[in-house]
Order: sequence, then C-alpha cells, then structure tokens
Amino acid sequence: MRTLIIGGGLSGLALADALETAGLDYLLVDGRNRFGGRIMTETHGGGYFDMGPAWFWPGQPRIASLARRFDLKVFDQYADGDLLFENQHGQVQRGRGFSSMEGSWRFKGGMQSLIRALSGHLPKERYRLGTHVTALENNGSQLTATFASGESTVASAAVFALPPRLAAQVRFTPSLPAPTLQAMQGVNTWMAGQAKALAVYDTPFWRHAGLSGDASSRFGPMVEIHDASPNEGGPFGLFGFIGVPPMGRRDDHELRLQVSAQLTRLFGSAAARPDALFIKDWAYDPLTSTPADREPLQTHPEYGLPDAMKGIWSGKLLFAGTEVAGQFGGYLEGALEAAEAVVRDLLK
Repeated sequence: MRTLIIGGGLSGLALADALETAGLDYLLVDGRNRFGGRIMTETHGGGYFDMGPAWFWPGQPRIASLARRFDLKVFDQYADGDLLFENQHGQVQRGRGFSSMEGSWRFKGGMQSLIRALSGHLPKERYRLGTHVTALENNGSQLTATFASGESTVASAAVFALPPRLAAQVRFTPSLPAPTLQAMQGVNTWMAGQAKALAVYDTPFWRHAGLSGDASSRFGPMVEIHDASPNEGGPFGLFGFIGVPPMGRRDDHELRLQVSAQLTRLFGSAAARPDALFIKDWAYDPLTSTPADREPLQTHPEYGLPDAMKGIWSGKLLFAGTEVAGQFGGYLEGALEAAEAVVRDLLK
C-alpha cells in the first residue's frame, strides 16, 4: 500500500525523495500548481528573488547535505557597508553595526533551485499538483482520501507535510480526538502572518554609497530590510518584511506607494522607481494561512510534535512540516528534520 503525502513543500518533497530512494509506493499531492509551499522565488531580468524563506545557516546539516548532493551553489548574504536606522518619525540615521543576516547563506538561483532539484527526479505518476485533500477516512485497514475534485485514493498511511492548522481543516472520519484537533489548531504557522516586499533595480546603488542594504525601521511599513541581490551580476534587489498587521495592508496600491516612499527615504531618489516591485502577503494565502494566523508572531515559537498528535489512528496519520520539528522548528532545516522523523516511523 502507498503512503499519501499531503503537501509539496520542502518537507513533503524530502519525504517523497526518501520513499523514492527506498523503492516504496507513495503519492504526493499539493493544492498549488507548483512545488515549494512557502518557498517561492520570483524571477525578473534573469535574477531570482525569494519571497518566502531566503537563508540557511552553518550548523544546519540536512540542508547543507542536499546542497552538496545536488551541487547547488551557495553564497554569503551581502553585508558589507553601513546600516540605516529609521526612527518613529521617519528620520534616517546611518551607522555601523552588525548586519543581522551576516553569516547566513543563500542559494544561487534562489531557494527554488533546491525545490527544483528535489522534485526534478520524481516520476510524474507519483505526484499531483493543483489538488487538495478535503476528507480522510480510516476504515481500520486502510485510509481513503477524497480530493476537492471528488476523486479519491487509498493509502496505508497519510502524512500532513503542511501546517497543522491547515490539516485541521480536513474532514476526518472517524473524528479525531478533541485534544488532537485542539493541538493542531494551536500550532502557530511559521511565517503565515508575514508579508514581504522586494524591489528590483539595474544597479546596486546602495553598495556604491557604502551601504549594506540593511535597514531597520520604527516608522514602516517595512521594519527590516536586506540586500536581496544575486551572488554575481544583476539585477539587484532590496527586500523588506512588512510590519503593518495583515488587516492594515489589504490595500495593495497604497502599500506599494508606502513601500516606495520608504525606500526613497532610506536609500535616496535612485530607489524611488524600481524596475519591479513584488509583494507577497502570506497571511492571505489560503494554502499557507488560516484566519488564526493573521496575527504576526513576535517571537520564535516553541515548536515540536505535541503528544496529542502522536500515534493517531494507530500510527496511520503522521505529521511533517517545520512546525513539528523539535530542534529546528520554523526553519528550512526543520522541514527536513520533520521529514526525516516520519521516514523513520514509516520504515519501522
């Protein structure tokens, strides 16, 4: 019997890759028409710009191992030059300091290069994109999953490789125990309340001015800005995390005006008219976020697999995704850690 993997982000792909290597039957499904989940890379003028996770760090062995396996090129986050600070009145100060992302690594071609490498060798009959599971039934000997299209498939086990709050939206028969559903609904979805803006330029004018591209602001709308440029060549980019709460950023046109105005205050007139301005609001992406996620996280949550989510349906129902990783929860490494734990359970 096959394993059903629900979610084609990094964790789901890593799990599919492991089962493919082991010669086991599986089906990977994802509601998006692409792989990657919260990993999303925009392209412009030959440049690659991450609108979701962008970095990984030393001391994260699983993602480093994948980089070596697929011969992915890694480069240091640009951090040379002065930092900028914007106070609550919109006044800009220039100073020296430690760039908050100095020492982090990025992939040439964006994080999507990792997704392409993992998904590229999966047989087409092993995955379905653009479909999602609406119901899951356990009859004791097998599971039956129903898709939004009305089609169904059977499996011996199902793995939710996506945020637990999204998994809780599935109709379960028999119903899951109340403590299990409460635990699923109580896990904060990493990054779900975030919005990210990214401006693309022909030249890295901030570097020419001796700036690193790093800025912090108490005025906004972006609270934290970094250089998002490729490792070599152009085009070049600046990106920022938007600190305005989700309900205050629904007007896309107004938000774009505010982002452009802030970039101009910080980096001068050269920043006023980017060649492209991408904005991704994860809080309103229904395949990432639920209404409960629309309050941005102020601190890094304590992640891990809650006891109430263990051993469900005699071990037929499992959870992956970065939110259930015990050590690296909330990071890309956590997505790989969680997939690794599920593989151990499936191969017992």
